[in-house]
Amino acid sequence: MRITKVNELLRKLLGEIMEREMSLKPGVFITIAKVDTSRDLRYTRMFISVFPEQEAHYVSETLKKELAKIQKHLYSKLHMKPMPKISFEIDKTAEEADKVEKILKELF
Repeated sequence: MRITKVNELLRKLLGEIMEREMSLKPGVFITIAKVDTSRDLRYTRMFISVFPEQEAHYVSETLKKELAKIQKHLYSKLHMKPMPKISFEIDKTAEEADKVEKILKELF
């Protein structure tokens, strides 16, 4: 229960921070698809959806470059201990679903 609340709080705060603080190329959009925090609250993995999908590498590199700035803003708003270390991963759920759908169409 506590982890669920922490995940939702992190999702909300990081969404706001990324919207205000990150500067992406025009036409590139990111969405936080899932937040997964460890039980000891030390690590949080953020799964990011990218549109268009071919810009995923660009977004991944931008997130790596701006991670310290994002965490600094998060820590200034978040009052909990321990403070989770954030990592970003590109969510490939939609891409995998498209592959499965294409395979199913070929079968029928």
